[in-house]
Amino acid sequence: MNNKPLRWGLISTARINRKLIPALRASKRSQLAAVASRTQTAADAYARQWNIPRAFGSYEDLLADPEIDVVYNPLPNHLHIEWSIKAMQAGKHVLCEKPLALTLEAVDELAAAAREYGRVVAEAFMYRHHPQTLKVKEIVDSGKLGEIQLIKGAFTFMLSNENDIRLNPQMGGGSIWDVGCYPISYIRTMLGQEPQEVFGQQVLGPGGVDVSFIGQMRFPGEVYAQFDSGFRTPFRTYIEITGRQGCLHVPVPFSPQMDTRIELVTGERTRSIRIRGQKELYQGEVEDLADAVLLGKAPRISLQDSRANIAAIRALLVSAETQKPVLLK
Repeated sequence: MNNKPLRWGLISTARINRKLIPALRASKRSQLAAVASRTQTAADAYARQWNIPRAFGSYEDLLADPEIDVVYNPLPNHLHIEWSIKAMQAGKHVLCEKPLALTLEAVDELAAAAREYGRVVAEAFMYRHHPQTLKVKEIVDSGKLGEIQLIKGAFTFMLSNENDIRLNPQMGGGSIWDVGCYPISYIRTMLGQEPQEVFGQQVLGPGGVDVSFIGQMRFPGEVYAQFDSGFRTPFRTYIEITGRQGCLHVPVPFSPQMDTRIELVTGERTRSIRIRGQKELYQGEVEDLADAVLLGKAPRISLQDSRANIAAIRALLVSAETQKPVLLK
């Protein structure tokens, strides 16, 4: 790869694009070059709205453009694997929205394609790249909290549109896939381990997907974690990490802004820690992919990491369906 910036193409005009577009424009190593939609009219209108140089009336036409280096895939969950593999077959690197896949077999298929075509593919868990997350990990690893005993987390909000694709089982709907994946990922990241046993309970909506999910995970060393996710509860996000010597409160763990604070409690002392982030919230994942493509660095979120998160989700869903704990290998 030469010194020219990576040229990005957006597959679809998804709402999440508006978060990534400013990050791409803030990056000196990236350039937003094109957008594709299912019709040329829609693509042209979107390109005018966001000042994007080229517009394609199909995803296939964008993938066929030899001047596109990287594809951002924000399609519905059930289309992540299909179009990420097609992008790599066309010689593109891929940043794919979470969840990367809905089954372990699909992740393995994606990993095989990445090896075959020599492309980089990474899951777009934006929070993982934020300075706040890195600081929390630093505190946990430093031993300031002592031996970790329990982590709690939540991500809920009210979803009022009954036709939303997040309620469609054929499209990978369900609160655990949409927002529950965040506390699961966060907990695994902080512990640096995978759960040995999980137990899940869910409330199903009319369409058959979970509108509320409550999960418990047991990790090596008798470390426990609890989380809940949902579409029928007011907006809540938090992570609380408790150790033998202290507790760390993270009030905005999954979408931290430029200026955030976390709270460290040790004994009778409470310390507020201020953390400065990047102006563009999503720039971290853009720069991480640029490091992987241009410098040959391993992405912060490996495919193995993504696979382990999906393994935990799948086990939790099986537990909720069978109403029994599930052991993970």
